[in-house]
Formats: sequence, C-alpha cells, structure tokens
Amino acid sequence: MKTNAIYEGDCLRRIAQFPEGSIELIYADPPFFTQRNYEQIWRNPDGSPDEYELRSFKDRWEGGIENYIAWMEPRVRECHRVLKPTGTMYLHCDYHANSYLRVLMDRVFGADHLRNEIIWCYTGPGNHPKDFGRKHDTIYRYVKGDTWTFNADAVRVPYDPRTLARAEYGQAGYKVLKSAKASWTQEGGKIPEDWWSEFSPVGRHKNELLGYPTQKPEALLERIIRASSNSGDIVLDPFCGCGTAVAVAQKEGRRWVGVDVSPVACKVMKQRLDQLLAVAGKTVEVISPPRSVAELKQLTHFEFQQWGLEVSHAVPSTKFSGDMGIDGRTLHGDVAIQVKQQEKVGRNVVDNFKAAMDRDNKHEGIIVAFSFTSGAIEEAARLRNLPAGESRLVTLRRAEDLLAEE
Repeated sequence: MKTNAIYEGDCLRRIAQFPEGSIELIYADPPFFTQRNYEQIWRNPDGSPDEYELRSFKDRWEGGIENYIAWMEPRVRECHRVLKPTGTMYLHCDYHANSYLRVLMDRVFGADHLRNEIIWCYTGPGNHPKDFGRKHDTIYRYVKGDTWTFNADAVRVPYDPRTLARAEYGQAGYKVLKSAKASWTQEGGKIPEDWWSEFSPVGRHKNELLGYPTQKPEALLERIIRASSNSGDIVLDPFCGCGTAVAVAQKEGRRWVGVDVSPVACKVMKQRLDQLLAVAGKTVEVISPPRSVAELKQLTHFEFQQWGLEVSHAVPSTKFSGDMGIDGRTLHGDVAIQVKQQEKVGRNVVDNFKAAMDRDNKHEGIIVAFSFTSGAIEEAARLRNLPAGESRLVTLRRAEDLLAEE
C-alpha cells in the first residue's frame, strides 16, 4: 500500500489489497441512497477556463435499501479489517439511510463501539411547504478496540460567554475562587458537543468549491482529523470524491490514501493535491487499474497477482507465495483463487489447483491467466462432472475477459 497516493477503482477491491491493521483513521462519505442522478460541472482547481468537465453521478439503487446495504456491508467490513486496533472510523450519511447504516455499523464494529452519533446541522435555502427543512447530516464515530486516539485539546472551542459568567460568579451569583472556577472550565475552551453547527456547507466557501455535488467543507474534516489521528498517521478516505479529506490530511501532516471509482474524480483530486505539494516540488501518483493485456504483461509477478485478486473480489492469502497453490480467497472465504501471469496454462495447473482446493476444503475455485490450453479446459469440465461429493467447480478466467468486464 502506497501512502499519499490516489487509487482509482472500487474501494472494495482496492482496500482488499491493503494490509490488515494499517490505518489509524477512516472517513467514509459514501453515496447517501438519495435515489437521484446528479450532473455537475467540475472545474480545474487552478481555475483554468479550459479545464471544465461534466460529470454524471448516480445515486440510484435498484432493489431498494436492501441492495444498498448489501453493497455497503463488504466495504464497511474491509474498512474494519484495515483499521488498527486503536483506529477510528467516521461514517457520514443523512436521513435517507442513516438508521440502516447504524444497524450495519453495529453489526460490524459492535454496538458498544459507537462513541458518537454526531449531528452536523446547517442552514440554507429550501422549499418544503409540507415539511420542516432537512438541514442536518449524521456522522457515526466508531472505534475498533478498547483504546483509541482522541485529541481533546486539538479540537477545543471557546465557551459561551454565559458559561464563563456562571463559572466566574457561580450559580448562586457570588464570585468564586480560581480553584473552583477550574472545575467549570478548561484552559483553551471546551470539547465540542456531538452537534456541530459552526460549519457551513461548502457552497458558501467559494475558495474551496470544486463543483462536486456532495463536497464537504474543509473545516469539518479538520475537526475529525485533528481529533482522531496524530502527525504521521495514515488517513483513508474510501469514497474520496474531490478529495477534501485527503487534502486536509496533507495540510495537517498526516499520511493519507484516497480511493475513488471515477477517473474524473481522481483527476480532480490529483490537481488539488499537486497544488498543495507544488511548494515542495512534488506531485501525487494516481494508481490506475491496467486497461489492456499489454499493460498487464508489464506488471511484476506480485502486481499481476494483486490485480487478479482485485478483479476476482478476493483478498490475498497470508503469504503472497508458497501458500500451497492458493493465492487468495473471496471476501467471504468460500472461493479459492490462483493467479498465473502466463499464457497457455495447462492441465497440470488445474490438477494441482484441485489438490490445493481439497487441502483447503474448498469446492469452488478460480484460476486467472492470459490463456488456457484445451487440456486445462477439458480438465476443468471433467472436475465439474464428477459424482456428487467429488466434483469441483474450477472456473478459468482469461485476463482479456476480465478487463472487458471492468
């Protein structure tokens, strides 16, 4: 896993390749289940008039909320896996799905690991003649273990003047000693409550606005990052959009990893981060998935193996090599995967893979390679047609076909 880099692709596949227990803080701002289509004009962060693009963004889910939560669950589980034992995850959502996501987060993290249900409330124009205006988001803060990072002094805010007056004169109205006042107040201010009203929507911050439909203000992310990470920690945003979380992480001296499925979003993020790094003479790398067989053949053995696992929705075995013929397993562990950076993979590979599946007690497996011989294809068919209890479903996947499905 490279830090201070942008990964293009589905976060489920990308995060599956990250080491377990490697991330201190995750801020996730996924689609909100709005059942809407968005069309936004994105501008180049440097304001160049010839750098505008129209991006369509779909937040529609056939099959309803059940399909949305089924889509979210493996991604939340991967986020949980890569968190350090002391790590924290913030999940940003709104009224469309917050109750369902709370149940999902309880299931993955444990209900007793919810530390805050933060309400970000804001004002703005709206026209709801039959309802109160919907002007708040929900941000769930979950921790993975029994200890976690929380930098209270980094996020203190000024006391209300009325609170200071009570601390100065006491509830009875007489002036109190300095030692007694200390029990009321803390130097530097108070720790914010779990409702945040001081952050206005990004539309009111013209210097930040990039045109992304769900862009969040930097000040909101500053509080989250300062509270739940330290200098040098790794911050992950699995649904990066235009990159607010990673941009703030960069400014706050954290390492970071951004992931987004949209090539346009990755381009906007790169431009935004390159501007921040220009003073140091650095640029940000966008790690894009291979788009041709020729590009796949240029990968190292381990890079190709990672790609094969990623497109198979699988996670690596404990070891990248020497794992008794199995390179990885699907996210639920029920399908074995072997990846061969070879042409004309033969019958012997299928036979050896079948033996590895037997050792691993797997009845289904996938071999990824550039091409297969007729002997390999015939052997896979023979294994499928064995009597019940002996048959094995070995699927042969050509790299060319997997690229076409992307």
